[in-house]
Amino acid sequence: MVGVRAELIVCGLGPAGRAVAHRAAVRGLSVVAIDPRPERTWTATYAAWADELPEWVGDEVFAGDGAEPTVWAMGEHRIEREYRVFDTPRLQNALAVDGVRVIADRVTQVDARAGSVRTAGGQVFHGRVIDARGVGRAPERAEQTAYGVVVEADEPCVFMDWRLDNGAGPDEPRSFLYTVPVAKGRMLFEETCLAGRPALTPELLRTRLEHRLRQRGIELEGTEPVERVRFPVEGGKPGGGRFGAAGGLIHPATGYSVAASLAAADTVVEGNRLWTARARAVAALRRAGLRSLLALPPRDVPVFFEAFFDLPAAQQRSYLSGHDDLTGTLAAMATLFAGLPPRVRRTLATSSLGLG
Repeated sequence: MVGVRAELIVCGLGPAGRAVAHRAAVRGLSVVAIDPRPERTWTATYAAWADELPEWVGDEVFAGDGAEPTVWAMGEHRIEREYRVFDTPRLQNALAVDGVRVIADRVTQVDARAGSVRTAGGQVFHGRVIDARGVGRAPERAEQTAYGVVVEADEPCVFMDWRLDNGAGPDEPRSFLYTVPVAKGRMLFEETCLAGRPALTPELLRTRLEHRLRQRGIELEGTEPVERVRFPVEGGKPGGGRFGAAGGLIHPATGYSVAASLAAADTVVEGNRLWTARARAVAALRRAGLRSLLALPPRDVPVFFEAFFDLPAAQQRSYLSGHDDLTGTLAAMATLFAGLPPRVRRTLATSSLGLG
């Protein structure tokens, strides 16, 4: 069928799709971007390690200065990396799609090999296809869930706090507190289930968050802005024109994908290979790491993160951010394994091999 031709067809205008469309437009390519609600405002809070981001991401898209966050596992740790929280509306505006032909429609058929896209409205587009529509929820997919509130406060940046001042028992599924500045004098306090199959419900996380904040002298009035989070941390598949979470860029052990998508946008636009053999191997190791996390008994979760954040900073970075750093990822996993108690090593060994 005859249709509209463009050099690039981007399906989905979330952060990953918008980043690709923006970078392609900057290069002067003809771009069509298709999304059911292209004008929707992003409301999620995104953050990134500063050293993950490409040079073209400017300081104006951040909510404030960076910080070296704290982690509480069995004890306190300072992460020796700068962590930055995005000002979400500014990030969305900075990824401008001026010059892009934006279509408000739902994609119903994608053939990346043939270079064609069909929409629910019957339109057909031809060109190189980038499918950035994310990953759908499914019972078999592990999810990350969170419930957060924004309050007036001036607290340290905390990447993870696994302490049990949230009312949960030591043998109940674990959740952690995430605390970051989202504006001057305003903090997001978020109770997070890192990964679960099934994940903890937002209602339970809300109860835990309120309990935790009361223990710290913070009483909520009930009028605070609320953030609810729920998304799969697995299910993306490299190749086939897929990108962002859909293309396997979500980190299965953290749920992060925005920084990786921003960093990879130019590579994809230029038509260069993103998923090398080393990158695919790293992704497989990270999936094994997710299986290990899901298999850990609740009491051993903080033990695991105590050992992880005892790793040298370079090894932490390799595992968290090294897209194709196979040597560093293997070194981090080997050092972590050696530093864990025997009972935890047994769990990790069986679960990472899919035997648990």
